[in-house]
Amino acid sequence: MKPNSGTLVINIMNGGKAEAYEGVYQCTARNERGAAISNNIVIRPSRSPLWTKEKLEPNQVREGDSLVLHCRPPVGLPPPIIFWMDNAFQRLPQSERVSQGLNGDLYFSNVQPEDTREDYICYARFNHTQTIQQKQPISVKVFPMDSLNDTIAANLSDTDIYGAKPVTERQPVLLTPTGSTSTKVELRGNVLLLECIAAGLPTPVIRWIKEGGELPANRTFFENFKKTLKIIDVSEADSGNYKCIARNTLGSAHHVISVTVKAAPYWITAPRNLVLSPGEDGTLICRANGNPKPNISWLANGVPIAIAPEDPSRKVDGDTIIFSHVQERSSSVYQCNASNEYGYLLANAFVNVLAEPPRILTPPNKLYQVITDNPALLDCAYFGSPKPEIEWFKGVKGSILRGNEYIFHDNGTLEIPVAQKDSTGTYTCVARNELGKIQNEVQLEVKDPTMIIKQPEYKVIQRYSHVSFECIIKHDSTLLPTVIWLKDNNELPDDERFLVGKDNLTIMNVTDKDDGTYTCIVNTTLDSVSASAVLTVVAAPPTPAIIYARPNPPFDLELTGQLERSVELSWVPGDENNSPITTFVIEYEDGLHEPGVWHLQTEVPGTQTTVQLKLSPYVNYSFRVIAVNEIGRSQPSEPSEQYLTKSANPDENPSNVQGIGSVPDNLVITWESLKGFQSNGPGLQYKVSWRQKDFDDEWTSVIVANVSKYIVSGTPTFVPYEIKVQALNDLGYAPEPSEVIGHSGEDLPMVAPGNVQVHVINSTLAKVHWDPVPLKTVRGHLQGYKVYYWKVQSLPRRSRRHIEKKILTFRGNKTFGMLPGLEPYSSYKLNVRVVNGKGEGPASPDKVFKTPEGVPSSPSFLKITNPTLDSLTLEWGSPTHPNGVLTSYILKFQPINNTHELGPLIEIRIPANESSLILKNLNYSTRYKFYFNAQTSVGSGSQITEEAVTIMDEAGILHPAVGAGKAMASRQVDIATQGWFIGLMCAVALLILILLIVCFIRRNKGGKYPVKEKEDAHADPEIQPMKEDDGTFGEYSDAEDHKPLKKGSRTPSDRTVKKEDSDDSLVDYGEGVNGQFNEDGSFIGQYSGKKEKEPAEGNESSEAPSPVNAMNSFV
Repeated sequence: MKPNSGTLVINIMNGGKAEAYEGVYQCTARNERGAAISNNIVIRPSRSPLWTKEKLEPNQVREGDSLVLHCRPPVGLPPPIIFWMDNAFQRLPQSERVSQGLNGDLYFSNVQPEDTREDYICYARFNHTQTIQQKQPISVKVFPMDSLNDTIAANLSDTDIYGAKPVTERQPVLLTPTGSTSTKVELRGNVLLLECIAAGLPTPVIRWIKEGGELPANRTFFENFKKTLKIIDVSEADSGNYKCIARNTLGSAHHVISVTVKAAPYWITAPRNLVLSPGEDGTLICRANGNPKPNISWLANGVPIAIAPEDPSRKVDGDTIIFSHVQERSSSVYQCNASNEYGYLLANAFVNVLAEPPRILTPPNKLYQVITDNPALLDCAYFGSPKPEIEWFKGVKGSILRGNEYIFHDNGTLEIPVAQKDSTGTYTCVARNELGKIQNEVQLEVKDPTMIIKQPEYKVIQRYSHVSFECIIKHDSTLLPTVIWLKDNNELPDDERFLVGKDNLTIMNVTDKDDGTYTCIVNTTLDSVSASAVLTVVAAPPTPAIIYARPNPPFDLELTGQLERSVELSWVPGDENNSPITTFVIEYEDGLHEPGVWHLQTEVPGTQTTVQLKLSPYVNYSFRVIAVNEIGRSQPSEPSEQYLTKSANPDENPSNVQGIGSVPDNLVITWESLKGFQSNGPGLQYKVSWRQKDFDDEWTSVIVANVSKYIVSGTPTFVPYEIKVQALNDLGYAPEPSEVIGHSGEDLPMVAPGNVQVHVINSTLAKVHWDPVPLKTVRGHLQGYKVYYWKVQSLPRRSRRHIEKKILTFRGNKTFGMLPGLEPYSSYKLNVRVVNGKGEGPASPDKVFKTPEGVPSSPSFLKITNPTLDSLTLEWGSPTHPNGVLTSYILKFQPINNTHELGPLIEIRIPANESSLILKNLNYSTRYKFYFNAQTSVGSGSQITEEAVTIMDEAGILHPAVGAGKAMASRQVDIATQGWFIGLMCAVALLILILLIVCFIRRNKGGKYPVKEKEDAHADPEIQPMKEDDGTFGEYSDAEDHKPLKKGSRTPSDRTVKKEDSDDSLVDYGEGVNGQFNEDGSFIGQYSGKKEKEPAEGNESSEAPSPVNAMNSFV
């Protein structure tokens, strides 16, 4: 045994015999928690014995007789592979007439003179020992009946010689298996091989059918020229009678093989490891099936449980061990053994009793990154005993995650099916059991998708010029993209002419080999996009072009070597017109059945000018030839002379034969009629034959005219029929047609599905189960099941409105289905019906089920009326869809100040039976925003919002707030909305405009001013800005006179006048400007002075800013 391992090594390379180690081995692994055992391992040495000596007599047979050459290989382990060869080690050819059986014998359905040889040698190859054993050569001599000479005659009896007849045809006789019936047993999951080899002349053809059923599709194969039927992965359903039919022109023979599929044990439910905490209950289940039914036995730590140490918490009940109030000493390894005569199964299951607080195995603060609109999977791998419960939260103080936008997996993983940008954040996983609780945080980042906003475009470029493909991308700023260019899905050529830029690809000095498809691929760590464009390289300004054209039509068509089924056609090609002829197309016209219609006969290479054509009987042929080159097809040649072939029996039978009933007591047989030239002669008719399948009835036949349908009346309802349609004309019948299976007419199903059960999954989804109906009661092709379901109208309403029933169809033999789109907190009824090709069967008894509560819809309306100084009245309507019993309403509101900033949020819970509320102690002349939603026991529904304003008092005087809560905004009057204030502001704006005009006129009276004049100008009170103690102008601009004053547009706190954007501002001449002067004192750069720095928006003095204060400077 290998050290530190359970591996056992048996080495016989240094001596020793393999036979010494033959036997059954089993491994046991043991520690203080228990013992586990392995399956039995059987070791047997391989064997390749020699062939037994035997004297082989030469085989002398008459031509046409059957022959079997026996191989009888030695029994080896594993069995050898058999094949027949000659002295030159060449495999002997096999065919429908000569083939090797499954037992290795070589079978001749009938011998021919060419079968004479002296070196028929059977070889056995033993793969495991890599040896080949050879049987002594077998001699075969075939005597034609007309060449028996006196020497051979002396060795034969008078009866053999003079009773012999010339070679005659014989009907089939089965060489193997013998008799009319045999049996075969095969194990489930193995390959089933059935063999039938027949003698006869002509050589029989083998066909296989399954009585009472069809051969399994996709698992059935035919080998050895259809003499071997092979069905892989067999199951119990493949049991039954299989019939092989050997047929030639003189008759048929058949053999029925009764197949029984047994099964070694196989698992239905294998026992699984069980982790329990002290005091918990649990079960180990071991269920297996097989044929015969396997016997279940239990072991504990490798010892049969009947003699294992007692455990009061353990109780064995057949295939189940039940544990009750387990203790830590109950930990053990249990083995389940399921066995029958064909094999056994063994499985170990560890029952581990331990008490462990929760542990989270996912690393903390793990970062997950996904692209928008893709699923995000956040892991929370955990362990604990008892099994912990898992909850997910978003954010530090977020509420528990619920709802349809999340999927919670059993392994703790949280799935966000469609992640959006607002899904970014911290997610907390909490695992708790009765021994403790633990949490872990993970991070999710949702990135913008990578896009190619300008894709490369199709280009046509002349040789030796250059071309550029653009590939401009847009991507998430946190992702680093890489751009790869491909040519024809391969790397770019290693050529300095290819220049890859940041967002383009340039190819210099383009040549013909640069022609192709260029692809730009953009990859990030999270996604990938691509775009392609085709580059077509054309010649530089062309030289005078060669004129290419379609070829001229062939001529001088001639028919020679006319036979009943063939003729030789020859022709002379026309001019190629500078493009070689690649193909000749030969067409024919049937002047007898379809005059004027040309059909394709065949195509030949452009180097060929003669062709042997196969013909059909009873057709008046004319031929024509069309030449084809790269430019196109020529005109057709002149038709050849006509050639009428002789009539004959039909060569083929109608196709697409079907049998489908139109009413319950008939069978409509249809087929595709033969075309005119397929009739092979005049008087085309059809022989229609039918008989009920799986009955030994004789065929019922009728001959009908050249039609495509025949109706059989008085049939039983939906039973299978064997059908065949054979063509015939005035000269005789077509070959024997193949049989098809059809069914008589369907009728409505007789039985409703039973045991209908409904499992409500959530408030909008339910799952319905039913038992399938017996196939015999379907009376037709089973198409599926229909589930009718409808909402039950509530009794108090006494509504007689039409009940809308919904229908879901489940195809095939399904026994369950999902019912989506249900209304929460509702009562439903449903029934199930089976459907066949005729229609629906009776309905199952109505099944009533109810959906649980859900969250309600939003209230139907929210109106705010009766505004007063400090109160508002709210009225609302109940939700249109309560989806349960309303428990309360939730009202949230907050004040909004003049800059649209929101104040503190106040929440009020209102009883569900209320429909109005008066809010008191509000601030007057204040706007409030309200959020309103309803609640059931499941949770809150969607909310509606409204805004309203309390009115101002009659005198327009500001009063201090009295009795307002902490969350209320301060009371203030929005004077900017009063009419008297707007008029006053317009007057001020007009005055400022007049001052600006006066200043502009005075400034433009001269170019530059001496310093003295500047000083005089500053003394002018008309244009001098007011000092700090004189008040100040309000902040206005000509572009904003029409706008009301806002908080950030009032007088700056430093009481300076803000300079506007116009260069003609008064401030350019103020003393406070850092202007520049020449040495002579003249003012320069009247437009270069620095502007006063604009105060930040929203910078206010300690007292509340008021438009009244802004007017003080004009008083």
